[in-house]
Amino acid sequence: MISSAPLIALLLACLGCAASEKVPNILLILSDDQDVELRGMFPMEQTIQLLGFGGALFHNAYTPTPVCCPARTSLLTGMYAHNHGTRNNSVAGGCYGSHWRRALEPRALPQVLQQHGYNTFFGGKYLNQYWGAGDVPKGWNHFYGLHGNSRYYNYTLRENTGNVHYESTYLTDLLRDRAADFLRNATQSAEPFFAMVAPPAAHEPFTPAPRHEGVFSHVEALRTPSFNQVKQDKHWLVRAASRLPNETISTIDKYFQKRWETLLAVDELVVTLVGVLNDTQSLENTYIIYTSDNGYHVGQFAQPFDKRQPYETDINIPLLIRGPGIAPESHIDTAVSLVDLAPTILAWADIDTPSYMDGQSFHEILLNKRRRVPFFERSLLIEYWGEGTLATYNPECPWSQKDRLAQCTPAADCHCQDAWNNTYACLRNIRHREDRIYCEFRDNENFLEAYDLQLDPFQMTNIAYDLLPIERALYSLRLKNLTQCSGHSCFL
Repeated sequence: MISSAPLIALLLACLGCAASEKVPNILLILSDDQDVELRGMFPMEQTIQLLGFGGALFHNAYTPTPVCCPARTSLLTGMYAHNHGTRNNSVAGGCYGSHWRRALEPRALPQVLQQHGYNTFFGGKYLNQYWGAGDVPKGWNHFYGLHGNSRYYNYTLRENTGNVHYESTYLTDLLRDRAADFLRNATQSAEPFFAMVAPPAAHEPFTPAPRHEGVFSHVEALRTPSFNQVKQDKHWLVRAASRLPNETISTIDKYFQKRWETLLAVDELVVTLVGVLNDTQSLENTYIIYTSDNGYHVGQFAQPFDKRQPYETDINIPLLIRGPGIAPESHIDTAVSLVDLAPTILAWADIDTPSYMDGQSFHEILLNKRRRVPFFERSLLIEYWGEGTLATYNPECPWSQKDRLAQCTPAADCHCQDAWNNTYACLRNIRHREDRIYCEFRDNENFLEAYDLQLDPFQMTNIAYDLLPIERALYSLRLKNLTQCSGHSCFL
C-alpha cells in the first residue's frame, strides 16, 4: 500500500500556493487628528503589538494637508489637494462639493475596488460636509456614514438606504460592532473585501467612553521645548501669539488627557476586528492599515489646540500595516504620504495605478524581509490653504471681522489658529543625510520657514534665511514643481 503522507504534503503545498495567490482582503482604520510627535499612539498598546510589531511601523508618514477633509480626499483619490480641489473643510473649499461628487468620487479608491470585484464597507466619518442626503456615495456596498464632523454621542448615520439617529450609543463602539458584523459575513464569501472604519477619536469634543473616563487624569500635556514658547522667527500667525495663561494650559492638559482616553476605545476596536479575522481564518490574507488624517498640536509655540500648521506635530501621522508578505517588526524610515495609500492598496489588489493618482505604491518596500527596511530617498508635498473668512469671525474674541481670522475661541484664550493667508506649501525632504522641511508662505511677507530635523527636532530655529542662496533656490524650484505636479511628475 502506498503511503498517503507524500500526497497529503503535496495537497497542503498546493493549498498554500492557492492561498498565496488569492486576492487579499483590505481593512483600513482611519483615526481623526491623531499625532505621533506628542505620543498620540501611547494609549494604543494592543494596536502597536498586533499591527506594528506584527507587521510594519512607518517612522516618516505624513499627511499631504493638515486638516480633515482635504486629507481624507487625498487618501481616497491618491491625489494632492492642488489636483483634487478640496482645500478646506467647507463646501466652498471643495469638501463634498459638486466637483467631488461628479468627477472624483466615481473614480476614487472604493469605486475602483468595487469594479474589480471587491465587497466594500464604510463606517464612520466620511467627509466633513457629507450630510446623508441622496444616495449612498459611489463605491460602497455597505455604508454607515456619519452626518457631518466627528461626534461621539447624539449623531446620525446614513445606514445604506436611510438615516438613523443615535442619542446615547458611543460611536466608536457602534462602528466596532458594525464592522465586526460585516467582517464575519464577508469572510464567508469567495469575493475579497475592502472595509474602511473611521472612528471619531481623537477629534474634539474629546469624549471618552464612560469605561475610560479618568484613566489618564494624572497625565499632563507634554512640555516639549516649544510648549508655550513665542518664537519671533515663525510666520506672522504664530509669532503674533502671546504666552498662554495658566487657565488655558489647564484646559490643554484636560484635552490632552481626554484625547488619549478616546483612543482607548479605538484600541479595543482594532483588537475586536483582528480577532474576528483570526476567528474566521482570514487574518493572514488581509492587509490591515492603521493611520490618521492629520496630527495635532497642544500648546506648541503658544498655539493652544488645533492642526493646520506645517510642524511635525500637525503633519506627522501614525502608520502601521500588517498583512501577507510583511515581516513582523519591520521598521520603515522611507517617507510616505496618505496619497500613497491608494496606489499601494491597488497594488495589493493587482490593479494598475490610474494615471491621475499622484501617490506611489510602497508595496515593494513592505515585501523586504529585513527588520530595518532599506531606506529610499523621497520628497513629499505638504500644502494648506487658510480658512479665515468674514464668516469665521467670533464676536467673543477681540478681533475685527475684516481680519478674516479663524479658530478663535475663549477656551483657547482667543488665540486665533488660522487666518485667510495662513496658506503655504512645504517640501518635506527625507534623504540619507538630510531630514529637513522647507516652507513658503503665500502671505503679505512671502515668509519662509525651514528646519533641520536632525539637529532641531522640535523646530525651534528657523534656518530658511541662513541657507545659501543656491540651496534656497533649489528647494524653491523643487517645491514649485511639486505644487504643479500631477501623476508620475509627483515622483520626486
